[in-house]
Amino acid sequence: MQSRRGFLKLSANAATALGVLPTCVLAQNAPSASSAPGPVMTTLSTYMSAARAKALPEDVTEQAKYHLLDTISAMVSGSELPPGQAAQRYIRERGGNGGVTVAGSALTAPPIDAALANGVMAHADETDDSHNESRSHPGCSVIPAAFAAGEAYGIDGIGLLRAVTLGYDIGTRVVMAMGGATFSYESSLSTHSIAGTFGAAAAAGCAAGLDTRQTRWLLDYAAQESSGFIAWRRDTDHIEKAFVFAGMPARNGVTAALLVKSGWNGVDDIFSGPDNFFAAYAPKAQPDRLIEKLGERYEITQTDIKKWSVGSPIQAPLDGVEAIRAKKPFEPDQVKRVTVRLAPSVAAVVDNRDIPDICLQHMIAVMLIDKTVSFLAAHDKARMQDAAVLKERAKVNLVRDEELAKLLPARETVVEIEFADGSRESERISAVRGTPRNPMTRAEVINKARDLTTPVIGREVSTRLIDTVFGIEELADIRNLRRMLQRG
Repeated sequence: MQSRRGFLKLSANAATALGVLPTCVLAQNAPSASSAPGPVMTTLSTYMSAARAKALPEDVTEQAKYHLLDTISAMVSGSELPPGQAAQRYIRERGGNGGVTVAGSALTAPPIDAALANGVMAHADETDDSHNESRSHPGCSVIPAAFAAGEAYGIDGIGLLRAVTLGYDIGTRVVMAMGGATFSYESSLSTHSIAGTFGAAAAAGCAAGLDTRQTRWLLDYAAQESSGFIAWRRDTDHIEKAFVFAGMPARNGVTAALLVKSGWNGVDDIFSGPDNFFAAYAPKAQPDRLIEKLGERYEITQTDIKKWSVGSPIQAPLDGVEAIRAKKPFEPDQVKRVTVRLAPSVAAVVDNRDIPDICLQHMIAVMLIDKTVSFLAAHDKARMQDAAVLKERAKVNLVRDEELAKLLPARETVVEIEFADGSRESERISAVRGTPRNPMTRAEVINKARDLTTPVIGREVSTRLIDTVFGIEELADIRNLRRMLQRG
């Protein structure tokens, strides 16, 4: 009987004569997965593997606490919204057995499932943070992933902050290297899920304590898992959007970290060489941007915290209406027309959407009536059919302004209110409240957190949670946060 080796040799010779090589021979001749990584990957993976032991600057630590608290609050409040309820239903149907906290519930789950559920809850609405240049929402995927891996390995509070900060740095830089906002406007790929997957993987890998070579493999698996495209814009219940932006990337990142931690290997440099990530997704990419000012510019300090619980493009218009009201108090019946100018690509995201918190016309109408936009009002879908709201909504005129497009990725807005008496007031918003150019104070971040968490976990627990986050350096094991994140 002919040996297997002899058979393969004959097959290879025959295939060569025909000009075709069988898969097994192609694999033998393929570039080695263990070929030396390039300079960008070397710098990146070395930095990432050292992040768990590297102290953060004081101002970065403060910002990391803001974003940690803001995202935890989004998870807790999101647990009561339809996407959060769907996430918990999924966990219950799978048995809910595991050691990782599912926020806003009495459930626990294995790390991968918990990351998925907490991610969906973190983006169950438009409460979570956003990074403008990368067109992503880092916190809703990075922080659930850091929590899942962190609870699995029992890291302390300082370790959690470092893992989270690293996640913001890596996920956003991947998309910025791809072309950032310009890439997002030209592609059907979801920058939110791409940045989220790499950011979640970086955070989970840091929490898991991966070494330099393991970190390269982590990025390889994150690249293979990168997916999602902008069909989420057709989602009417925010469930698919929560999955694409947060649940899926958090799950993917934790999966990559746990696979590598368990001994899986991979390609040593997925960002260069044949068939690399950028060649597949963004041929015009600038890979050097992956390490641009790494360790000097922390992207968590460049990430917006939303004052209003609505989509990012609606933040500035609401600031504009508030500023006009401060100059000239008015009632809804005194308003004849509200004109909001946005860059065309920005306007498209929020123009007459079916979901209240990402529908500009509806949110402006609510602002006219309520004189503010509360978390409850931003998620009251039934109110979209309310006669009083529809009356005010008819006054809202959204203008797609090409001049504002020239200023992207800065989302500047011009709001003009024409009153029934013929007078007009206008406001140009160049720096939205909560952005790096107009940041929220610690007190404002705390007030927002209280508003989001108190209805779910109660005032006493909410206060304890806030105090613990701001004193997170004293937390010896992040699993001790569970009693402040859950109810029941």
